[in-house]
Amino acid sequence: MMKKGYISNIEAETIANTDFRRVLYTGQFSQLVLMSLKPGEDIGEEIHELDQFLRVEVGTGKAKLGAVEYPVSDGTAIVVPSGVTHNIINTGSESLKLYTIYSPPEHLDGTIRATKEEAEAPENEEHFDSVTTE
Repeated sequence: MMKKGYISNIEAETIANTDFRRVLYTGQFSQLVLMSLKPGEDIGEEIHELDQFLRVEVGTGKAKLGAVEYPVSDGTAIVVPSGVTHNIINTGSESLKLYTIYSPPEHLDGTIRATKEEAEAPENEEHFDSVTTE
């Protein structure tokens, strides 16, 4: 029988993740990605033409949506509508670990970027190319 979809203990996977960005699963209309931000690190201010959901599993920080900042910690859910400038900043002393769902997908399936520097390197510029996990 061929596997369909993705099932895991997302909390355990998120907590264990040490990569800045790790794409776990890409469907036609959504994508599941893990992120880990070092103390003082941020995702980087960005704007997408898609909707994004994020959930913090470990750490403390702030989410900036437009001009408004919100504190975030374990259990915080963040919904970023398409077209909203946003950033997630780790303000704590431990890694800020979260997962995000892009809808539709944003990154190439299977992409792993160990560090923010690697993710931002011009030669690593990548966007979803319509290739899904299955």
